[in-house]
Amino acid sequence: MKTMGSVSSKKGGVLVPLLLSVFIMGISIATYLGLVSSHNRMTARSRAWNSSMPVLEAGVEEALTQIHYSVTNLSANGWLLSTGVYAKERVIGTSKYYVSISTSLPPVIFAYGYVQLPLSTNYLTPPRTVRVTTTNDPLFKKGLVAKGSIDLSGNNVKTDSFDSADPAKSTGGVYDPAKSQANGDVATNSSVIDTLDVWNADIYGHVSTGPGGNVLIGPNGSVGDKAWHAAGKKGLEAGYFSDDMNVSFPDVAIPTSTLWYTPTSGSLGGTNYEYLLTGGSYQISTVSMAASKVLFVTGNSVLYVTGDLSLRGNAAIKVAAGVTLTIYAGGSVDIGGNGVSNGSGNAANFYLYGLPSSTSVSMSGNAAFTGVIYAPSADLTLGGGGSSLYDFVGASISKTVKLNGHYNFHYDENLGRIGPPREFVVATWNEI
Repeated sequence: MKTMGSVSSKKGGVLVPLLLSVFIMGISIATYLGLVSSHNRMTARSRAWNSSMPVLEAGVEEALTQIHYSVTNLSANGWLLSTGVYAKERVIGTSKYYVSISTSLPPVIFAYGYVQLPLSTNYLTPPRTVRVTTTNDPLFKKGLVAKGSIDLSGNNVKTDSFDSADPAKSTGGVYDPAKSQANGDVATNSSVIDTLDVWNADIYGHVSTGPGGNVLIGPNGSVGDKAWHAAGKKGLEAGYFSDDMNVSFPDVAIPTSTLWYTPTSGSLGGTNYEYLLTGGSYQISTVSMAASKVLFVTGNSVLYVTGDLSLRGNAAIKVAAGVTLTIYAGGSVDIGGNGVSNGSGNAANFYLYGLPSSTSVSMSGNAAFTGVIYAPSADLTLGGGGSSLYDFVGASISKTVKLNGHYNFHYDENLGRIGPPREFVVATWNEI
């Protein structure tokens, strides 16, 4: 006789393991789905975190632009003073950045990047944050600089340096060949092959080009330190070339809110002058002097020449000792004659700024020059050096450079400290 109990017992024995297996499979699937969901959330959060970097970088760029154009008026362009800093918030699609600029100099920037989480209107917290410090990069860190080509094809061309603020590197603040230094650097922003042509010049200093550029040296050309030149070596000394030159040269702007006077002739100490500047700001359409005419400056002055400036014959610009002259040139500049006589012998006392419309600056004949040239839109031609060693003392930045004849260029290293700044640039970048 068979009973039903044995069948039920067998079915129960099969059902329990089956249910247990289903339960384990369910836990495994749930665990797997949980891991997948967690991974997806982590991936989405990681993507949001990564996408916040371009957002806050945009904030840093806007802050640097504000500093560049409005460092003396940070409240311009919608920036608001709040808790001791100037701040601004900008929305970019579903993201935004908040950026602040300190009131201290050099400015410190804090930028915060906010991005929304996927399938949410909530921003990722905490926001990604960077702290950027800036530094005031000097404009005249090097001696002879161009945005484009440099051609030193003249005979007996030489660059070196001195320091007008150091008695060991100058005499009475004036260039002394016995105390010369090897920091007469020549540099171009250009990366075009053979843009920097040294030819047979003697460069007591370094040469630099833009990324990927090169320097072309003739059989008698030499680039290096004083010991290298003293040994009569030719070519390029190891470590004296780099291709890391990549800087911006902002256009020149005329000072605003200036009351301009018209320069006139005058007499001083029994001598008549074509123009006599006794101090202040002056504006004139052109300056064209020949024969023995002289523009004499007896007080700190600014001269805005809206057109061309030309010196010929024995004409000259004379700046009295202890006096400064700044010229803004709107047209071409042709300095011949007796050039610029800087009574202080200090390049920092005479600045020549070329506006964007000034596309040519040339010096020829016996025109000696002690001063600073900043004409980023102009082709600079230096030729026919005079009878002394003091052809050019100071520093120069232009669009291109070409030297003809023998020429001596002496860079005053002090201009790298006391000269005008180029702009505030990033010194450090730290994520916090």
